[in-house]
Amino acid sequence: MSWQETVTQTITGLGFDLVDLERSVGGLLRVTIDLPWDPEAAEERFITVEDCERVTRQLQYLLEVEAVDYKRLEVGSPGIDRPLRHDADFVRFTGQVIDIVLRAPIGATGTGVAATRKKFRGVLERADDGQRWQIVWSDEPPVKPGQRVSKKREPAPLQALVFEWSELQQARLAPLVSFKGRTAGHMPVPRAAESSS
Repeated sequence: MSWQETVTQTITGLGFDLVDLERSVGGLLRVTIDLPWDPEAAEERFITVEDCERVTRQLQYLLEVEAVDYKRLEVGSPGIDRPLRHDADFVRFTGQVIDIVLRAPIGATGTGVAATRKKFRGVLERADDGQRWQIVWSDEPPVKPGQRVSKKREPAPLQALVFEWSELQQARLAPLVSFKGRTAGHMPVPRAAESSS
């Protein structure tokens, strides 16, 4: 069993989900955790600093036993730009604004979408076939503060892009933050616990 699999098992055993495991050239080992999603829960719970510290302590011991060479360990929550890597993530965040990057340009012609476009931001929905996913967006330019908008102006049409997992290079929640200090429908971000080996 690889040390990555052991880390995953350890995190799962502590009651968390492993969202991401990243090892950088400089010796940083970054571990992103989350609480398992329960669609029946009355309200969503979030990762706390105490959760990060608990996982950090356990992983320090594990990495020493496994003789994994690292300079610093950082454990944190997914944050407001959380990566979406599994179908369950898409189910959980249906209706949220997400950013996706396709593996290859869509090659659309005769539409308002550039044929070389790979990056999209839109609201995540289940496609009509019930199997695939889609994002829906409008290319309406944002209204600047104080700008008057004519009531006669036609709104930009909605566009939709249906895609399969195999077509995605990356998907993540769009980091939308209002200037009133509250996130727009995403999770708060606890500080990550850090340690050095």
